[in-house]
Amino acid sequence: MGESFAKKERNKNKAKKKQEKSQKMMDRKQDGTKATFEDMIAYVDEYGNITDKPVTAVRSEIKLEDIQLGAAPIIPESKERTGVVASYDPIKGYGFITEDNNGAKIFVHSSGLTQPIKNHDKVTFEREKSSRGYNAIMVKKINDNK
Repeated sequence: MGESFAKKERNKNKAKKKQEKSQKMMDRKQDGTKATFEDMIAYVDEYGNITDKPVTAVRSEIKLEDIQLGAAPIIPESKERTGVVASYDPIKGYGFITEDNNGAKIFVHSSGLTQPIKNHDKVTFEREKSSRGYNAIMVKKINDNK
């Protein structure tokens, strides 16, 4: 049975590539120049560029204390905060304090008070994380003697 057209073309292409390869090999032999390892080596500078010359990197000394392992360090925030009582209902026993530094509203319950407060009082407090957000605890009124 005869070969198909595709098979003949494939064999013809294989033979052509083989001939080209042998021709290149003969040309290299006749040329007489051999590539050395130094000619083939490439260097990469500190910016990622490839060059044929060795790169002399400028090294800077790194202090052991400057190396950070793991996640970013947690910067401790001040425990005591200041704010103004936005609303407080002494009958219900809860209200909200508006924080001075970021304007966030924080829930305050009568159990977190150290002294009685009323609306528009300037207070200091500490934050405590709860399931619903932050609660103000240790709430103290600031005396404004002006």
